[in-house]
Amino acid sequence: MLDEKEFSSLRDFLDREAARINNTDFIANDPVQFPRRFSRLQDIEAVALLSASIAWGKRKMICNNCEKMLAIMENSPLEYITDRAFEQLPDELNIHRTFFARNFKYMLRGLSRIFDRYGSLHAFAAAHHVGNHETPSWQLVELMQHEFCEANAGATDSQCLPTQLRNTALKRINMALRWLVRNDGIVDMGVWTAIPKSRLFIPLDVHVGDTARSLGMVERRANDKRTVLELTAMLRRMRPDDPVIYDYALFGIGIGDKYLAPQV
Repeated sequence: MLDEKEFSSLRDFLDREAARINNTDFIANDPVQFPRRFSRLQDIEAVALLSASIAWGKRKMICNNCEKMLAIMENSPLEYITDRAFEQLPDELNIHRTFFARNFKYMLRGLSRIFDRYGSLHAFAAAHHVGNHETPSWQLVELMQHEFCEANAGATDSQCLPTQLRNTALKRINMALRWLVRNDGIVDMGVWTAIPKSRLFIPLDVHVGDTARSLGMVERRANDKRTVLELTAMLRRMRPDDPVIYDYALFGIGIGDKYLAPQV
């Protein structure tokens, strides 16, 4: 457990690292670039969710395959979803590693249902008062699961939305929500108000978890929901209004400026 002096020193260090990484140069080599290409809310939401859903593995591959998804949708996500053009895709078309057209179609059917019934994913979250929940991202996924199941004849697809909500770190959804909610005008887009940024949770992956452990912020070895809750609780002590700003710091520590280099 960190004493007050160690805690203050760590906070100052993370503040510096967050400021170093959270700048517009970050955008070009990160999947956040794809939803940022759009101005209409539903386009931003669809592309954020899809891009985050394949955000595992090497960043160059992730970005290449996000481009593939946009090309499939002819760079008009809402029209593509509304017209249900995705139904013509062969199920076995590979999009990213173990994510295939059958998974892509599952997600778009779910989004189509939500857009039809609520107008946008943001309106859906607001209608269900997700921002008032103790863990908004897990609550949002639980609600989305219901809509996606209804849109897919009762089927679930853990490749698209995690089904083990009791344990999952929910990394990809928490990352998409960081993009949608945080509003400092630098990297994240801040197009949602239904969830306050103070109630966001850290997108926990292997690198972020290892960095946090090396800094003495958490002790648990598992990158699961409990670790997300513990780590985010510490980050809220540092910055109660915007704990997930430190995602940039925990991502950047140990990476240096490699994120700025062209990915060839």
